[in-house]
Amino acid sequence: MPTYLSPGVYVEEVSSGSAPIAGAGTSVAGFIGIFQRKSPAGYYINKISQEKVGVGDGNKKIFSLKNYPVATDKESVTLPESIPKNSEFKLNNVTNDKISNIEFTSAPPDKSEIIIDYWTSVSSGEIKLITNFTEFKQFFGDFTKDNPEQNIFAHAVYGFFRNGGTRAYVTWVSDTKDVDGVLNDFEAIDEISIVVAPGQADANIIGKIKDHAAKMGDRIAILDCQPATDLGSETKPTVPGFTSYAAFYFPWIQVYDPATKINIFVPPSGHIAGVYARVDGERGVHKAPANVPLLGALDLQFNISKAKQDRLNPQGVNVIRKLNGNILVWGARTLGGDANLEFKYINVRRHFCYLKDSIDKGTQWVVFEPNTPELWAKIRRNISAFLTLEWRKGALFGTTPQEAFYVKCDAENNPPALRDLGQVVIEIGVAAVKPAEFVIFRLSQWSGTKE
Repeated sequence: MPTYLSPGVYVEEVSSGSAPIAGAGTSVAGFIGIFQRKSPAGYYINKISQEKVGVGDGNKKIFSLKNYPVATDKESVTLPESIPKNSEFKLNNVTNDKISNIEFTSAPPDKSEIIIDYWTSVSSGEIKLITNFTEFKQFFGDFTKDNPEQNIFAHAVYGFFRNGGTRAYVTWVSDTKDVDGVLNDFEAIDEISIVVAPGQADANIIGKIKDHAAKMGDRIAILDCQPATDLGSETKPTVPGFTSYAAFYFPWIQVYDPATKINIFVPPSGHIAGVYARVDGERGVHKAPANVPLLGALDLQFNISKAKQDRLNPQGVNVIRKLNGNILVWGARTLGGDANLEFKYINVRRHFCYLKDSIDKGTQWVVFEPNTPELWAKIRRNISAFLTLEWRKGALFGTTPQEAFYVKCDAENNPPALRDLGQVVIEIGVAAVKPAEFVIFRLSQWSGTKE
């Protein structure tokens, strides 16, 4: 308490004890690539000599070969073709700001263009935060014609950034058994809200990714179908189970491949993750990520008719269709569709993930506060203010805040027995906004006069 010695007016700042709830992020993806690093011919780095000394750690020399595994001092590396014997080729070491030479012990390949790029060494299972495709190339390599699985992974990450993604945690593993370790590491990254394993249709891997998303409760998995599989040709299409924490897309899309300079088919999951990010930024997470173009998609592996989609949509297969010359995402359901009841739509599930995550992070101040009616009132005000902002954005249904949500935290749901356990219970109900999936116009002839 301050001491006042002379007459006058004194203004003091008093902490409210709480802070406004900020909306959590919804557009950060976690990418898992599963592939073996391949090259046709092997060589060994024998000597690395420094020509230019700059700022940095001189003991750490990290180099790479375009489209091929990382090369570090005394490590085996692989090169695809021959270059003149005893030649040396310069690599710019970005980490150390030095220029170094590589000398080969055996006849190296004969095209200097092979040694033109730089990577930081990324081991299997190591996770890197990537903010653009240039960074991805530095860490994981460019498009490549010699490794189809790695090329699919590169196209997926490229499609993510091309379609509006801005942040992704990226890793690769050489064995499917290592996926468990990556998912465990993803659990510690609260920022991730979308999980993608491009091109993976193995039931075991899909099951692990689905379980991870459901366990975390703050993210959704985007799944791919098998390549060259026309799901709509079956009477009852086979989909990988059902869960409201995953979405399944079909078919594969055609893109231009810089490595082979031809058009190829790739799984759509990376591009779809970018669409999620774009729609979140432009409209909000409550908007269904559908009826929007897939940037970079030139064509589809299968053209989907309305009759075919009629069989797929109830199962939760989100179809990508070619309509009026555009490649559009034409589905907005979680995996299993009608079986998921109240979380049938992707935007409803993702919006609830967003609300849970935002409220969780924004009410940490409550922990260890005195469990009194004064605390309950603060909690109600805190959460109601946040949900009112959501309603004003159009993310909740109702003409008034009272119709859109309620927050209950009082003596009725916090009786003495719960308070003795150290618990404070808050009950929240929200009216979710559902997409207009079926637009129905009823037309009839009219004579122009009233009866």
